[in-house]
Amino acid sequence: MSRFDRYLWNAGAGLLALLWILPLLYAVWTAFHPAAYEADFTLTAPLTLENFGKAWQAAPFGRYFLNTFILVTGITAAQFVLCTLAAYGFARFRFPGRNILFSLVLLQLMVMPDILIVENYKIIRAFHLVDTLFAVALPYIASGFGVFLIRQTFMTVPRELDDAARIEGAGPLLTLWRVYVPLAKPTYLAYGLVSVSYHWNNFLWPLIVTNSVETRPVTVGLSVFATTDSGVEWSVINAATLMTSAPLLIAFLLFQRQFVQSFMRAGIK
Repeated sequence: MSRFDRYLWNAGAGLLALLWILPLLYAVWTAFHPAAYEADFTLTAPLTLENFGKAWQAAPFGRYFLNTFILVTGITAAQFVLCTLAAYGFARFRFPGRNILFSLVLLQLMVMPDILIVENYKIIRAFHLVDTLFAVALPYIASGFGVFLIRQTFMTVPRELDDAARIEGAGPLLTLWRVYVPLAKPTYLAYGLVSVSYHWNNFLWPLIVTNSVETRPVTVGLSVFATTDSGVEWSVINAATLMTSAPLLIAFLLFQRQFVQSFMRAGIK
């Protein structure tokens, strides 16, 4: 790649970064300034935290955050367990129909989750689980992407380590726990960030299966600002948006290097 090509790619990347960061900067500005300064970018504009207080009082964000935390941790933990067992089976065991089953896992990656909303809702309603946290989590406790990503990592583990563990008397599950899982920690970190980000931001399915404050996650709770009768207060809306997105932004900034490296090790460019 020539120097001109590098400059061109860098310019394009900088333009995309600018397009992404401008709305964020505007949200930060309006959230920390009075409503009168929404379009007045004066350096002497007074700072305030009043917008965050209004946003917190306008909706029970404490309950919403608790629901979201329970959902995200529960779903991610279940996915880790189920995806690890499935990935280990596909990576290290030979059994009839293995390739066909793994092809079905890959096929699941091509199906948009929104297509299954109607059928999933029928199942949830048949089991009388509507308006429960379990109903929000149930369609996501297993993940084809998680199986594929962890399997790719497990296949890079030398088989000599299996033989050494077997000589030491370790069974398949102990070998998985003591050998494979520690070597796949970067992959678990990357997949955990992807899973947490998706389920933290998931909106449509929780909106459909929840009806009360006790079960709504923070994304559904944020929608109350779009239905207010007092008019649109962008400063309050942006303050609420920052409160809901700040945990994800902080997590990605802290683990971005491990996030990228884990995907590279898994063979995904």
